[in-house]
Amino acid sequence: MFAIMEPEVNIRLDKIIFHIDVNSAFLSWEAVYRLAHLGEPYDLREIPSAVAGDTSLRRGIILAKSIPAKQCGIQTGEAIWQAQEKCPGLLLVAPDYELYEKCSRAFLDILREYSDVVEQYSIDEAFIDMSASCHLFGTAWEAAGEMRERIKRELGFTVNIGISSNKLLAKMASDFRKPDRVHTLYPEEIPEKMWPLPVSDLFFVGRAAAKRLFSMGIRTIGQLAGADPVWLRSVLKKQGEVIWAFANGTDLSPVLAAPMPNKGYGNSTTIPFNVEDAATAKRVLLALSETLGERLRADRAEVSVVSVGIRYADMAYASHQERLRIPTNLTLELYEAACGLFGELWDGRPIRHLGVHTSGVGEERPYWQMELFGHMDHGKLAEMDRTLDCIRGRYGRDAVLRAGFLNQPVDHMCGGYPGSGGRV
Repeated sequence: MFAIMEPEVNIRLDKIIFHIDVNSAFLSWEAVYRLAHLGEPYDLREIPSAVAGDTSLRRGIILAKSIPAKQCGIQTGEAIWQAQEKCPGLLLVAPDYELYEKCSRAFLDILREYSDVVEQYSIDEAFIDMSASCHLFGTAWEAAGEMRERIKRELGFTVNIGISSNKLLAKMASDFRKPDRVHTLYPEEIPEKMWPLPVSDLFFVGRAAAKRLFSMGIRTIGQLAGADPVWLRSVLKKQGEVIWAFANGTDLSPVLAAPMPNKGYGNSTTIPFNVEDAATAKRVLLALSETLGERLRADRAEVSVVSVGIRYADMAYASHQERLRIPTNLTLELYEAACGLFGELWDGRPIRHLGVHTSGVGEERPYWQMELFGHMDHGKLAEMDRTLDCIRGRYGRDAVLRAGFLNQPVDHMCGGYPGSGGRV
């Protein structure tokens, strides 16, 4: 008996990739919250203002700025005192990372209504593969326009959207004129829209690479696109080959709905004061190990390599690492390894910044290898860590802390994004 088969239909959809970027994200989110919930009479986005770190904690840099502040010459990443010299009336607000995470989730929830292939690129950026769903919303331009208007109407902040056939060109397009705009950068538009731009505007070209390219007479993206790729590779190694491809609009990377597994986890903090004794330094290492262990357990991951980095008060840096006998995600095992490394590394100078980093990431195992002379009860430690994670997840990170942090100047879960104290 022969089965009657339907003829195979091969439908090829052209790639339609969006890159969505929140305009001045931290500052926009602060402005929306303050207008809607605090009743402030002014919009931070319309006056010279900036979100900035706390100078008392030695994190005094500009994190986000308004357009009026930008017009005064203020740049993201510069010191607060430099910004205030340019704009004496600059209004500064402290960052609230819990608020920003909530706004980011709401932003991504809207994007996922347009496609099931959404890749979060950062807290305020995302790529969407609209190839299979764009026709449901009209043309690519119409879909992007609807998306932009919905975000503004429902969430109160604006975004830029770049449209193209790959991620690189979509990202470049979203960086064109801001704010609240939709731009296209299709391959046929590259000579007109991208090649005249300075080479420093190209993705993956940092300050050092831009300076090197300028010294070689390459000042625009078009000049880079027309350069000899073999020569570029000989001068800039692998990066030369990559940026030449980018300058010509070539990017084969897919939009990934599921994030790639972490190759390493790390956490670090700039301490509000110079640390000059080992006890305080180890208390900081314990706080870093707390947040690091929580992240590992949340991802059901374990690590086999731990490293510690020290930034001294004179800005000199040193680091040291070791491979663990048994992979772990237990807070106290990470802390014990970090303390051992610190003891070998520290030379007694005042410390400004400490970090604990890991690599050799693998999946969490449902068992652990017993050690004949081990002094830790892995079962009890694992149960304690899970209990702490559960309590903090439900009631907040400050719901429970170790007694060693009582009445101490060190936050019990420092590093990463400091919390806002429960404003949202």
